[in-house]
Amino acid sequence: MKVWILTKRDYFGAYNNLRFKEVAKEKGIDLSFVAPEDFDIIVTKEGKKSIRCNGEYVNLPDCLIPRMGSGTTYFALAVIRHLESQGVFVLNSAESVESAKDKLAALQKLATHNIPIPKTILAKFPLNIDIVKEELSYPVIIKTISGSQGKGVFLCENKSKLQDVIGLVEESKSSRINIILQEFIRSSKGRDLRVIVIGGRPYGAMLRTAKRGKFKANFSTGGNVAKFELNQDIEWLAVECAKIIGLEVAGVDILFDGDKYLVCEVNSAPGFQGFEKATGLDVPSAIFEFIKLRLEGSSQNPNI
Repeated sequence: MKVWILTKRDYFGAYNNLRFKEVAKEKGIDLSFVAPEDFDIIVTKEGKKSIRCNGEYVNLPDCLIPRMGSGTTYFALAVIRHLESQGVFVLNSAESVESAKDKLAALQKLATHNIPIPKTILAKFPLNIDIVKEELSYPVIIKTISGSQGKGVFLCENKSKLQDVIGLVEESKSSRINIILQEFIRSSKGRDLRVIVIGGRPYGAMLRTAKRGKFKANFSTGGNVAKFELNQDIEWLAVECAKIIGLEVAGVDILFDGDKYLVCEVNSAPGFQGFEKATGLDVPSAIFEFIKLRLEGSSQNPNI
């Protein structure tokens, strides 16, 4: 089985990719890391020999795993779409990656399917503070539309703090900055759940807890992690969210809302260093096994 992982060149040596490399070697999988800039796309009527990698026509893989998440560029999406058009099994599809990357679009899709989410407002500049006050109570969470690992997320305890952050955004004068304002769920302060879904099934869950005095619970920002036992409600939420966004591999972030749950985000390329530490589960092995099953089900590929 030949697999490519599409990621940023700077991330070739990151924990997640090194784990994929380690497990691929154990399983005899031909694994390569590729970056979007390695490709040249040629769109032709015939559709054959229409993509080059490092300047050369190459044999395409059995599977492409996009691992750029919120950092997926237009060009990377074009590469993913093109390989899909060439018959490569892509985990996850370009459409699902694009849907997950835009946090507001993802929440809109979830809300349409009656998934419980925190109340969210798309910021419009100049920001009408009165509307924020009417719709949300303080503290308020501010997020960039696209971000990961807790980056681009701020807690504004009051109107003054919100005005300061919004003023900074407005001063940047960047049309690329889009932000959302989100309801702060007090009962989930400093803690949340990350559930990983693979192939339509909940693979496992971890509880993330922020450092004392902090509100971000991400492992990448120093949060503590522990295994969390799945229940029916969490399983259903996680699987349904992955299905709605169209992801076959997903990291679903869930908040505690009293004795109920709210879905905060759905990620297309979830990091799993903290997850493996907390649960003892082997994420790359589970993903490779799912790929193998999918490929065996769609063809009799002698390379599998």
